[in-house]
Amino acid sequence: MRSGFIISIGLLLVALIASCQSDEQVEFNRYYSGGSVLYLAHCQNCHGEKGEGLQALIPPLTDSTYLKKNKASLACYLKNGLKGQITIAGRTFEGEMPVSDLSPLEMAKVLTYVTNSFGNKAGVVNLQQVQVDLQKCR
Repeated sequence: MRSGFIISIGLLLVALIASCQSDEQVEFNRYYSGGSVLYLAHCQNCHGEKGEGLQALIPPLTDSTYLKKNKASLACYLKNGLKGQITIAGRTFEGEMPVSDLSPLEMAKVLTYVTNSFGNKAGVVNLQQVQVDLQKCR
């Protein structure tokens, strides 16, 4: 009986703590956790478990400077793929990233995950931002 009471109190405390999260934190957690699953299924095979890339063939996702500078283009890279030469962290990569079949919401989730993992901290990339960015794709 006493252990049941303690468990009930523990569950109540967890519920209270969870309810204290801001709407922004809840949104971030939703996008980030969904993005983690999508990254595992669609991106990890090439970019690596820790975003380290593959030597001189596939660029890493650990350069927050590159990601911040190109934030408005990242959804376009997912939608249209990426061909040609890019320089990340002083290293040049030339190859081709294939087109993805992710929906705009899935893109927002995976971009939130990537831009907040591997040493990056850029906040939420939400659906509305991805839709705006996709309209600007060349």
